[in-house]
Amino acid sequence: MANINVKFNNKDYLLSCDDGQEESLRKLTIFLDKKYSELQDKLGNIGENKLLLITAVKVMDEYHETKKKVEQKKTELKELSNKFRELKSLVYEYKEKKEEEIKDLNKNQLELKDEIDMNQKHYEKLIDTAADEISNFVKKASIDKIS
Repeated sequence: MANINVKFNNKDYLLSCDDGQEESLRKLTIFLDKKYSELQDKLGNIGENKLLLITAVKVMDEYHETKKKVEQKKTELKELSNKFRELKSLVYEYKEKKEEEIKDLNKNQLELKDEIDMNQKHYEKLIDTAADEISNFVKKASIDKIS
């Protein structure tokens, strides 16, 4: 245990604390002394005990308000975390859906390409057949004209 001297309400006090906690205790007593002095300036000479009680109540009120705000922020953080998880899930669902659509589009593109290739061959065959028939017709017409 460590002992430190602190000043509160212009009086010196010897306090004990765990080793390593000396600086923290000094800061707390400075904070408490400041609150006490502010209330003393504001309320005047109402008696040391009453002023100590009011100081303690004021500090506890601030503590509870801070604690309430921390709990509120924890709740907000939890809600945001849940919304983030939900958004993340929606993003992954969207990604999977789009990947499936891309896969289907690629499949449709290949099928369309195959159909175009098949139609091109069929078209070329039709043109060759028509060209042969025209050529035969012209030959026959020439032979008929000559005879």
